[in-house]
Amino acid sequence: MNLKIVSKEQNPLMKRREVIFSIEHAQTGGTPTRVEVRKELATLLKTDLDLVYVKQLETKTGTMVAIGEANAYDSVEQAKLVEPKHIIARNATPEKPEEAPAPEEATEKEEGKE
Repeated sequence: MNLKIVSKEQNPLMKRREVIFSIEHAQTGGTPTRVEVRKELATLLKTDLDLVYVKQLETKTGTMVAIGEANAYDSVEQAKLVEPKHIIARNATPEKPEEAPAPEEATEKEEGKE
């Protein structure tokens, strides 16, 4: 994955940097996940991962190049205040799913109901 920043503008009113980037992902195959892109952007912008939000990521038809937009905020509070909830949800790091109860425990609970 080769990420290049196409343009970067400082928005002092919103307390953020607005970034347009392109990713060449021929060696990885498919379009990279938002989490991978956020990590790469955070290292390029020399900021914390929690301050970077990918707004849009789209692979152009017939190519292995994705174009995207992201915002890098000055603080987490500002990001939560400005960014829409659906963008925050899309950029959330996936957590490990909770383990389901063992099958033995589930059958014991069902037997107790009868």
